[in-house]
Amino acid sequence: MDAMQHIIDRLIEIYGPDLGPKAWSRIAPLIENAPRQPSRGEGFFSEKDVVLITYGDSIRREGETPLKTLNAFAREYLQGVISAVHFLPFFPWSSDDGFSVKDFMAIDPQLGDWEDVARFGRDFDLMFDYVVNHVSARSQWFRNYLAEKPGFADLAIEMDPGLDLSMVTRPRALPLLTEFKKDAGKNVHVWTTFSDDQIDLNYRSLDVLALMLEALILYVAKGARIVRMDAIAYLWKEIGTTCIHLPQTHAMVKLFRAVFDVVAPDAIIITETNVPHAENISYFGNGRDEAQMVYNFTLPPMLFHAFVTGDSSELSRWARGLTLASPDTTFFNFTASHDGIGVRPLEGVLPPEAVDKTLADAVKANGGQISYKNNPDGSQSPYELNITYVDAMRVTGRKDDPRHPARFLASQSIQYALPGVPATYVHSLLGSRNWTAGLEETGRARTINREKLDADVLAEELRNPESFRSRVFIPYTRMIRTRTRQPAFHPNADFDILDLGPQVFGIKRSTDAQTLWAVTNITPQTAGIDLSSSGASGQKRDLISGTAVDPTSFELAPYQFMWLS
Repeated sequence: MDAMQHIIDRLIEIYGPDLGPKAWSRIAPLIENAPRQPSRGEGFFSEKDVVLITYGDSIRREGETPLKTLNAFAREYLQGVISAVHFLPFFPWSSDDGFSVKDFMAIDPQLGDWEDVARFGRDFDLMFDYVVNHVSARSQWFRNYLAEKPGFADLAIEMDPGLDLSMVTRPRALPLLTEFKKDAGKNVHVWTTFSDDQIDLNYRSLDVLALMLEALILYVAKGARIVRMDAIAYLWKEIGTTCIHLPQTHAMVKLFRAVFDVVAPDAIIITETNVPHAENISYFGNGRDEAQMVYNFTLPPMLFHAFVTGDSSELSRWARGLTLASPDTTFFNFTASHDGIGVRPLEGVLPPEAVDKTLADAVKANGGQISYKNNPDGSQSPYELNITYVDAMRVTGRKDDPRHPARFLASQSIQYALPGVPATYVHSLLGSRNWTAGLEETGRARTINREKLDADVLAEELRNPESFRSRVFIPYTRMIRTRTRQPAFHPNADFDILDLGPQVFGIKRSTDAQTLWAVTNITPQTAGIDLSSSGASGQKRDLISGTAVDPTSFELAPYQFMWLS
């Protein structure tokens, strides 16, 4: 099928036979005039893919723009370790640490400029956030809406507050509608899924479609190889439905993919949908026409649960069910991000008490907090555990644990062994602890995992082999370097979850070029292992330590992991 016709078909699917062609007339000039990004012809994924997740100002130095500081750090410490940098929203913003975007087309001048971003692109692939669902209430776009200027009159979704909206899925314990007064004096209630400063965009408007498509095309023109579609599940609204995962939302993602197929065929779409697993992987579409990656949102809480309970059984059971739609799709495996540990993906996987009691108690004992959402029946339930993943991996309630770095690294070894592209949040890589001072300052639970680090203090800590940061960072980066050299860790390589008892998580990865057994002891006791039932025979070498191992009879020390090949 002609690529342009594919775009037209998606528009008709979304807007109908009458409005669809008009939508094409509106956006065709944007697509036809967009610069073309040539294909590398290498496919979407490789075992060398490792993503760093970071804010543009996670590392700072006085007198220097943060993007320059971060670039200098990445060039010194992370070349040959990571392949891509995921910049969390680096646009001008008004709240939510960047996710209330005031201008989708500009870099926040307090961070730097587009040339600073281009400088990163010379050494690393780039991943940008596309905050597709909403815009800042303090943006020029929304001011234009309140003034009812041409092209912006339908920017927001106006709603009668008397309508029954109880079916709408609520990700936050906040009002769904927010009242504003237009310049002409009329009061209106507009849809605000996430906060009163985040105005949901009305994609029924072709003006909105054109504005947001212009931003998307700009991002790939500025070097984005991966585009993260933030809160995409909520994009389309239909009264009388849950307003999540609607067919028009999926069709819109397919439209974005069709546009990329024309202007940037190597560009990867990743959908951010913090929901149960089956809903999450629905964004793979037919394996090529929608998202190429989805966040493996079930992994962080499942892995946390395994270490809290000292039992890998549920983690292994869940991991056996991981399937991919095609060689053009894979999981985005992470354990920590700028947000907390989402627990909605555990619905139907673990019983409610595993969240409400086991995980929540462990988080609170280790200095974290619990965030709640409103349910349709008026009750509240946890939706997120707010804590650094480093401190989540501390033995529950124990402040000084000599095995803390090893326990945390053991968790990361499992993340890096699973099928998919691994991504590490900057504060996990750097061994950051709970930022309680920041939490006290803002009063927002997510601040606990969003500390801003002084570059010079950080460098001093990393030089000190006895510091906690160094005891995490050095072996972590060594593990990543080892991983990127193994063909068996290709994101789509075959895998088999091993049954090695509750103490150990084991996975076998294989390609024509290599077979590899990755085993991790998740407990403080020594574990004996025999891999003969998984086909392992003859002497193997542990890629982590370099030692020779008899795979039919060996031991793992507490929280030790081995990659045997």
